[in-house]
Amino acid sequence: MRYQISGKQIDVGEALQTHVRTEMGIMLEKYAQRPTDALVVFSRNAHEFVCESTVHLSTGLTAQAKGSSTEIYSAFDKCLEKMDKQLRRYKRRLKDHHKDRSGPVEFAGASQYIVAADDGIDDAEPESLQPVIIAELEARIFSLSAGEAVMQMELSEAPVLVFRNERHGGLNVVYRRDDGNIGWIDPQQ
Repeated sequence: MRYQISGKQIDVGEALQTHVRTEMGIMLEKYAQRPTDALVVFSRNAHEFVCESTVHLSTGLTAQAKGSSTEIYSAFDKCLEKMDKQLRRYKRRLKDHHKDRSGPVEFAGASQYIVAADDGIDDAEPESLQPVIIAELEARIFSLSAGEAVMQMELSEAPVLVFRNERHGGLNVVYRRDDGNIGWIDPQQ
């Protein structure tokens, strides 16, 4: 397994890197037999340390977690605890998902745009209805079942996930509703 451990304007020492590899390796061994790589980033937010981790599993799914504390080791431990809870919750489904699938989850590339927000300061009519694009990113659209899409959305702590439904090949959306439930949009074919 590949680890990428870095800090944003923080020097991440060898002792912390060893701690991260050891603890994350133990946790991942329980839930995911073949994780491919892990990205762990440490940063500061005022007086707190923040740890963000992303683990790519061999099945194609991605798990993300974030933790913060006044101590850097404690921030990592909180982040690892959240990821452990996510993977524990989905352990059975992750193993079932792995058995049903002969290869990794397929995905297609897509473009993702970040559009400038309307500041709402003036009430004047806009000059045009064309949005101002401030960034363009590459996104992945996974081919999943609806259940796997919900699991992926919750593992990545995303509010919404666009996916290609394996059953019929159409684009679908799952999202977290304000009432805490999950919504699923499946357009007519």
